[in-house]
This record gives sequence, C-alpha cells and structure tokens, in this order.
Amino acid sequence: MPALSSLRADCENCFGLCCVVPAFAASADFAITKPAGQACPNLREDSRCGIHDKLRKTGFTGCTVYDCFGAGQKVSQVTFDGEDWRKSPKTAKTMFAVFPVMRDLQELLYYLTEAASLPTSAPIRDDLAEMIDRTERMTLDTPGVLRKLDVHSHRGAVNGLLLRASELARAAVPGKKKDRRGADLIGAKLKGSNLRGALLRGAYLIGADLRGADLRQADVTGADLRDADIRGADFRDALFLLQSQLDAAKGDATTKLPDSLSHPAHW
Repeated sequence: MPALSSLRADCENCFGLCCVVPAFAASADFAITKPAGQACPNLREDSRCGIHDKLRKTGFTGCTVYDCFGAGQKVSQVTFDGEDWRKSPKTAKTMFAVFPVMRDLQELLYYLTEAASLPTSAPIRDDLAEMIDRTERMTLDTPGVLRKLDVHSHRGAVNGLLLRASELARAAVPGKKKDRRGADLIGAKLKGSNLRGALLRGAYLIGADLRGADLRQADVTGADLRDADIRGADFRDALFLLQSQLDAAKGDATTKLPDSLSHPAHW
C-alpha cells in the first residue's frame, strides 16, 4: 500500500506541469487567463514559481489550493524518465496529455489508501488492496497507453469501493446520519451543527458557516469548502478530507484536524 506522503506533490522533482497543462481564466482565483498547454508567465526556467511566496497576494489563490497528488513528479521522473519537456519539445504534447490522466489515478490511489487504513474497512480490505494494486500498475504504463486510458470507467469501479468503505465507517456512528450528498449548501448557516457521520460527498459548502460544527466520521469526498468558515469545527476522523479542501477554507488554530493534515499557513 503506498504511503500517503508519496501521493503528495514534490515540486523539486517535477517540470512545472501544473503551471503549464491546465487552463485557467481571470477570476477571483486567477489574476490572468492562460490557455491549456501554455506555461504561466510566472514559471521560471528552473520549473519553479517566481511568485510562490506571494500567490495569494497577487491574485493566484487558485494555485494555492491545487493538488496533483504526486502526478507531477511521477510523470516527470517515472513516465518520462526525467526528460524535461523544455529540453525535449517533442515529448511536450504527450507529456501534457498524460499529466491529467496521471493526476486522476493518483487521486484515486490517495482515496483508496485512506480507505484501506480505516479500521472499519476490514470486510473489504482485500478488495481495496486489489484495486490499489490495479491502479498503481496503471500509473506505470507507457505514455501511449496512459493517454488513451478510460479513467472515467475506472473511477466508477473505485467509487463503488470508496462508498462501501464510507458506509462501514459511518455505520459506527450512533443515531441517524444526515445525507446531503451533492446538496447546495452555499452560504448555509450550520454553526454548531451535528454532522457527525453525515454523507457530504460533492456537497457545495462554499461560504458556509461551519463554526464549531462536528464533522467527525463525515464523508467529505469532493465537498467544496471554498471560503467556508470552519473555525472551531471538528474534522478529526473526517473521511476523505484533503489538504486542498482545508487550504480553500477559512479556519484557525481551534479547527481540529486529522493527524495527517495540517493547518494552512494563511489561517
């Protein structure tokens, strides 16, 4: 089973792919518009961001909440064996096509690894281990195979297991649990709410007031926490919580987090 640390970005061993491959438009998250496949003007020749220490101050908040799950270094150092797209322009098109596929696979590996670590996942641990092995082998395929991979289909198979892991974990929480999967909770007043064991997969919690809310054992897979006020909220043992979700929210030292995650510096 891969360590979660290997499924996090290692910019020192990446060729700045997240600064080149994705497109973004001038908005509250980005100060400029950039087409896909074009290097951000802030990307230096050494593949480092020239304004990394002031991204938020200069209008690039979107960059601070992006997570490649380690896809950048894997594509750069494993799939393309350390061949920089700048020095080998002929590889650029294929490398750029492979990167989003690899990111999706690495994200699935992250969730699967967390699911397998849950004590309640014992009944499906063998299935999770098999899916982890299958997904890991996909990440090691050749560029030609990777760029044609049907990630959507594979994600469907993985999600079935993740949902089962979620059900097993949340079943340990006594009482009736809230089901707000995919719910529009933008700006919702949820201060002090008991959301323990709730199903919040894909919920829109943008700008929601979650101060002091109890989200232990809540499934927050893909929940949009941008600008949500989570000061004093309890996310200990929250299921499938990502650092990028915390980075997008507004918390403080009283926000309780799982040991594997940290309080963002800008809080």
